Amino acid sequence: MNEFSAVQIGILERLVAKEFILVAFPLYANAVGVRKGSCAALLDPVANGGFRVFGEPCILLDGNLTVRITEKKKAWFVWKKQRVEATRERVSELEKFVADLKPLLEPKVT
Repeated sequence: MNEFSAVQIGILERLVAKEFILVAFPLYANAVGVRKGSCAALLDPVANGGFRVFGEPCILLDGNLTVRITEKKKAWFVWKKQRVEATRERVSELEKFVADLKPLLEPKVT
């Protein structure tokens, strides 16, 4: 992985200042992991000096990234054979996580 630009370092510092925690997810060594509460996302560096969200932000299950599925008219967050229901509270927490995260990824402070 290349070194981060000054702009990208600034973005990471803003994330930490807003209580996001930088984490490594070994299966995604080329992405920067961020988490807050029980939510997480992978960030991919982009050419303009910012980051983009890689894949879908998710709920963590035992520290692992999940995917959201629908089965028998119910939504779930799943990791391997483990799952938790996508309750209104979890979905709301995830939506707030995304709403807080995305503006901070822009190269310029808004």
